[in-house]
Amino acid sequence: MTRAPDQAFLEFVKSRAAPLHRMAYLLCGDWHLADDLVQETLAKSFRHWHRVQRAENPDAYVRRMLINEARRHWRRHRNAVPADLSAWEPGVPDDAAAVTNRVALFQALLSLPARQRATVVLRYLEGMSERETAAILGCGEGTVKSQTSRALGSLRAYLEPEGIRR
Repeated sequence: MTRAPDQAFLEFVKSRAAPLHRMAYLLCGDWHLADDLVQETLAKSFRHWHRVQRAENPDAYVRRMLINEARRHWRRHRNAVPADLSAWEPGVPDDAAAVTNRVALFQALLSLPARQRATVVLRYLEGMSERETAAILGCGEGTVKSQTSRALGSLRAYLEPEGIRR
């Protein structure tokens, strides 16, 4: 006996909502916008649930949809003022140096071009392989490698003057 499509979708959302929110936040830097991106992605996923289920990797399929939603937002709001991170606070108590480093790292991540940011988020924060990242971004593994290399170089250049070290 197969599960009803609505039940299968609800189970998928319960298991993937938190990682999708984290990924959206890392892509855009704003919890409210991340919520909007995830909601729009999940609404589209529900409308096309039969396609999502038929995908080789439904999780990767939905992540790709989320990245596409973020790209649409970036294109529509290209000239928008970036998020103000001066009031950003960590979710848990932390010592001052760690907070400063975390904010600087987050600002550096947000300073990257959209494709490089997506590559870094998928590779290092979501723990995906080059192959998985390439599949989600719809590009070749060589492109993932070059985008990652450029992004890490930019992050390094952005962070070194701040005094943040590995």
